[in-house]
Amino acid sequence: MKATVIPSTTRDLTERLIALERCEADGETAPAFRVCDKLRRPLSMLMGTQGYRALISRALTLAQRESKLLTSVRVKEDGALECLNSEAFPVAALLAKQLIALLLSFVGEAVTLRLLDDVWPTLRGSETTQGDLDDSKRQS
Repeated sequence: MKATVIPSTTRDLTERLIALERCEADGETAPAFRVCDKLRRPLSMLMGTQGYRALISRALTLAQRESKLLTSVRVKEDGALECLNSEAFPVAALLAKQLIALLLSFVGEAVTLRLLDDVWPTLRGSETTQGDLDDSKRQS
């Protein structure tokens, strides 16, 4: 199966979110899984638990196409992630990138960036702005 191509600005944005979570890491959870988990509550409020579960399940399916190590990750009924093997931690970023890419695709850049800003207020001063994401679309 063909892997989904994620624009570089989406990858960069996701990497910054992961870096923010790495600063708060507890060592038991991959920072990228923490990104997904922090998005779970606000997205569940917007789309319902089952809606979020469908979104994260789709992101996981897409990420598993890129790395079989992610087959040890399961989505629980409440949308939380369960990782059965810590070997998936190094490739967890693939899941977070797919989730952000799906958000951008389904709700658009403005809503996605507003949501991310609500969850990570320190992201406001980051390099990626809505204009940067618009520029990357024109280049694609």
